[in-house]
Amino acid sequence: MTQHTPQPEDVFAWIDAAERARERAGLVRTLRPRPASSPLLDLASNDYLGLSRHPETVRGACEAAERWGAGATGSRLVTGTTELHTELERELADFAGFEAALVLSSGYAANLAAVTALGDRGTLVVSDAGNHASIVDGCRLSRAEVAVTPHGDPESVRKTLAGHAGRALLVTDSVFSVDGDAAPLAAYAEACRDGGAALVVDDAHGLGVLGEGGRGALHAAGLAGAPGVIATMTLSKSLGSQGGAVLGPAKVIRHLVNTARAFIFDTGLAPAAAGAALASLRLLRREPERAARVREVATDLYGRLTASGLTAARPDAAVVSVRAPSASAALRWAADCREAGLSVGCFRPPSVPDGISRLRLTARADLTGDEIVRAVGTVLRTAPAGATDR
Repeated sequence: MTQHTPQPEDVFAWIDAAERARERAGLVRTLRPRPASSPLLDLASNDYLGLSRHPETVRGACEAAERWGAGATGSRLVTGTTELHTELERELADFAGFEAALVLSSGYAANLAAVTALGDRGTLVVSDAGNHASIVDGCRLSRAEVAVTPHGDPESVRKTLAGHAGRALLVTDSVFSVDGDAAPLAAYAEACRDGGAALVVDDAHGLGVLGEGGRGALHAAGLAGAPGVIATMTLSKSLGSQGGAVLGPAKVIRHLVNTARAFIFDTGLAPAAAGAALASLRLLRREPERAARVREVATDLYGRLTASGLTAARPDAAVVSVRAPSASAALRWAADCREAGLSVGCFRPPSVPDGISRLRLTARADLTGDEIVRAVGTVLRTAPAGATDR
């Protein structure tokens, strides 16, 4: 039988079928460019502390760009490390309570760097089932033996580690981005100590929100700087900038500099982003009440939404997750909110591990009481049939 060789115009024909399947399932994703100034009330971004447009943050970016240029000009090991990068690393480590830090181009890259550099073919990597895609991808790229344990289940972690004799590490989010629930870090750390494993925690949603003055979930759990504990984080959420970082013992950071491909072969973080993150970090040091305020806003949103009959997960940090009847209903709900002047997130498969679609509202420290009432009212007025229990 002669095998058909696709013509150039046919080599991507399979994409048409995949696109039609996404449309039928209500899973099509589109880009929506936003203007510089939007009339929408923003409960979709991760700007938890309201710092992305703060004058000090913007000034930090502008001054860094003027002094160091628009780009890092190369990888960190060639020309991409400026004095500004090392200053940011020192202050991040000091603020969060770790010995050293390493700044990368994104939080995604930070997770890839940490997991792939600390795991290899002889390592067992235990991963919480609710982990972010960047952790999942880090596990895959590490070529390690990977064991996925049920979400938030320290006993399963303990049993998994007990059956392994070599090197091991547990990787988990501190706060999970879908429902906004916190990992049982103290119990996870105990399981790691008993099992001789390292603990790697992605604190993307904890930095700036949890812990004393926003020092993060590990600081709140008394684990910052503890032996065998590594933190990864992003600079794009509470700090309102861009980039990521790995924090831990100095020898671990040196190991990443020498072995982490996501660090070695990537262009360094742009000076403007580093300058903005450093300015935000210093602002947070001076105004630690911002962290408490964002938690208050999240609790208020949750209380008002659930009191009105919606099903929402109790927030442990800034994320408030509201259940939708279906993927298509969630998409329509989010669109109706936008039309009514409110921007909210919409999580559908494969972003949600349990297959249940949600609206995702993010609290911000700079939201006023009137804006909270307005946001809740909009979500309720646009709620699809089956979203409430009343």
